[in-house]
Amino acid sequence: MSAYRDGERVVVLIPDRFSRAEETEWVERMLARLAAREERLRHTDAELLARARRLTARYLDDYADLVAPASVRWVTNQNGRWGSCTPDDATIRISHRIQEMPDWVIDYVLLHELAHLVVPSHNARFWDLVNRFPKAERARGYLEGVSAAGSLVMAE
Repeated sequence: MSAYRDGERVVVLIPDRFSRAEETEWVERMLARLAAREERLRHTDAELLARARRLTARYLDDYADLVAPASVRWVTNQNGRWGSCTPDDATIRISHRIQEMPDWVIDYVLLHELAHLVVPSHNARFWDLVNRFPKAERARGYLEGVSAAGSLVMAE
């Protein structure tokens, strides 16, 4: 038995042999478990900004004067990318879809967007900055796998 989100819907998987009463009971249990798990995993914008500062200090310290985001926040309207950055106003948005991914994947996406505050394009200098993150290649592979598994086409 399991429960998960598929976009805005919740999917609950239970055995076909359950009676109507058992089905009702288990759907309620699984929804409660899902809600508890989501609450534990819920990340706030403040936590995301603190994480961005830690990543900047660790991997982009030589560009600390350039890497000062005006805001870093979770958003629910990014279905074609994991994150985005607007260098002109130093704002970073991270898709809520990665909130349940491993921390090192979240860190990679966030560092990728922070690097855009130094280099707006995806040129060699940009990738040199992103690749300072030790698990960069692994995180890219993870995200590619998630995209492939969901038959999604995600922009870089």
